[in-house]
Amino acid sequence: MPPALKPVPVTAVEAAGRLDRSVGTVYSWVTRHGARRLKRINRRMYYDLNDLRVIEREIGHGHPVPATPEARAEIADGCPLRRQELAVRSTAA
Repeated sequence: MPPALKPVPVTAVEAAGRLDRSVGTVYSWVTRHGARRLKRINRRMYYDLNDLRVIEREIGHGHPVPATPEARAEIADGCPLRRQELAVRSTAA
């Protein structure tokens, strides 16, 4: 298991800016995929940017998004399906 990445707290608005997505898209990832919620300060909720990045990557690659933040943390260092594809290609050659 790769070392855990330190959570990067961001609001949905900050995450949208960093990921070049709309705020509505970030909120949909939060609700549909249960993005990791770190803390609430006054009315602002902070999410883990690393978790949102994994969700974005898996959706972009057309792969299923793991159901829990813990499962997503395990694949944060790279796409597991891509590694499987490369392993199959290397053994077939």
